[in-house]
Amino acid sequence: MEANQTNQPHRAGFVSIVGKPNVGKSTLMNVLVGESLSIVTSKAQTTRHRIMGILNGVENGIPYQLVYSDTPGILHSTYKLHDSMMAFVRGSLEDADAVLFVTEPGEKAETHDALPLLKKTDAPIVLIINKMDLSGQEEVESKIAEWKEVIEPVHVAVVSALHNYNTDGILEVLVNLLPEHPAYFPDNDLTDRPERFFASEIIREKIFLNYKQEIPYSSEVVIQEFKEKEDIIVILADILVERNSQKGIIIGEKGSMLKKIGIQARKNLEAFFQKKVFLETRVKVDPDWRNNELRLKQLGYKE
Repeated sequence: MEANQTNQPHRAGFVSIVGKPNVGKSTLMNVLVGESLSIVTSKAQTTRHRIMGILNGVENGIPYQLVYSDTPGILHSTYKLHDSMMAFVRGSLEDADAVLFVTEPGEKAETHDALPLLKKTDAPIVLIINKMDLSGQEEVESKIAEWKEVIEPVHVAVVSALHNYNTDGILEVLVNLLPEHPAYFPDNDLTDRPERFFASEIIREKIFLNYKQEIPYSSEVVIQEFKEKEDIIVILADILVERNSQKGIIIGEKGSMLKKIGIQARKNLEAFFQKKVFLETRVKVDPDWRNNELRLKQLGYKE
């Protein structure tokens, strides 16, 4: 059911944030929404799902609801998990009213993996050149010209999402691209994802921050219990890995690493939910889950 039923003019629509892994898409969405909804680490491919961030406000006297979609980074598939991740990207572009394409100065426009997808969309494209703090003015201007040769952006912004630099004008541009439409979600909704999802993402973020090589990419977090009581939230989480050797690494000597993850995750969970949290974590082996279509469906990666 549409949330806004008044006759007052209202803009509402979906903005898909796309780009390669690790260009700052999640950082940018968190800045634009004003909340930490997506995992942000220095490692690529941390976002696996399409995560919506809902922003309500008033621009030039007209109320709006802007629904951002943070999507997985555009990549070449190695596992069936990657196929599902790319399906999320394509799906977000199909219903987008505008596309926020995020790139960085080191990426070449004419050979970019996003080009086939960008050329298929009918939605207006806003080009965001991120990490400008790492580049000179001449390099940035050259990169803008390079991108304008292969796509036709309706607007270009050169920003540093990490430092929240030059991001202020993006919102007004996007709101002006939205069609007149009632709100899709209630005004107090921040995202379309349930609390369990963010609990699993916060724990998964700690795995990305504490382990190297293949461990973060072969791990998944499943929330088995999420019980909210008056004064505390009780969470039971399973960390899935593909091999017994990975299970040993996750747990660490005498459980030291698993304890470390638990302490870090609990701190962030309490900040996110604004409530005390009791967190119990277990590690389980789920062989080759990234290539198991039935398991991927159970984990929410398949429709």
